[in-house]
Amino acid sequence: MDMKLTGKTVLITGGSRGIGFACAMAFASEGCAVHIASRSKESLESAREKIRARHNVPVEIHAADFSKGDTVRSVVDAVGHADILVNNAGAIPRGDIFAMTEPKWRESWELKVFGYINATRAMLEKMYTRKKGAIVNIIGLAGEAYNYDYVTGSMGNASLMAFTRTVGSKSVDHGVRVVAINPPATRTDRMLTLLRGQAEQKFGDPERWPELTKHMPFGRAAEPDEVADLAVFLASDRASYISGVVMTLDGGQAARH
Repeated sequence: MDMKLTGKTVLITGGSRGIGFACAMAFASEGCAVHIASRSKESLESAREKIRARHNVPVEIHAADFSKGDTVRSVVDAVGHADILVNNAGAIPRGDIFAMTEPKWRESWELKVFGYINATRAMLEKMYTRKKGAIVNIIGLAGEAYNYDYVTGSMGNASLMAFTRTVGSKSVDHGVRVVAINPPATRTDRMLTLLRGQAEQKFGDPERWPELTKHMPFGRAAEPDEVADLAVFLASDRASYISGVVMTLDGGQAARH
């Protein structure tokens, strides 16, 4: 299916690794000019080279901390012509209400919650003027499958689900769609590091980490490319009547709770 994205421009936050990098690759494969942002210039440069090696599209990088509102607005101003924004930057640590002190809590929300809000607000101003555009928020399953030991992430994700539905319900009046994806545990480098550590503790062998995913749907974690493929579809005109919704991509995992 032709997604009809050739020649369009996408800005992806947290785009140098994991799901964000998979999204960058997926949009590049559809012929999009790609802009990726993250805190690490080194990881951005590495990601850019990998994308360029596979796809003949423009790739620009933006070393930026999206927990800072002024920085977010500066990057969006530089890429204000983007047809698509993918909000993906965020790394909320695990911990219950006692482990997550106020400074930790606020710091994690500055990036994952307010980073999404600030980037969306800034980009909507550009898109509303043009009467077109799409914003895809990569959120997370904890927003609907609550976890006491991940209280900050559960609450932050739930708020971004409400944010997507609220803003996406009215953005259509200006020709812009706002949607979201809730992925479950996904096989990123970050997840593999955690699983290897758990396998080392449980089995004495970090390479036995796949055994820790057997309880998941299909006996495995989700793949970053599976999330990216859905992001590409939702951002395309093939999804032109979808806005203000959160798509759960979890193999039915949330319904098992």
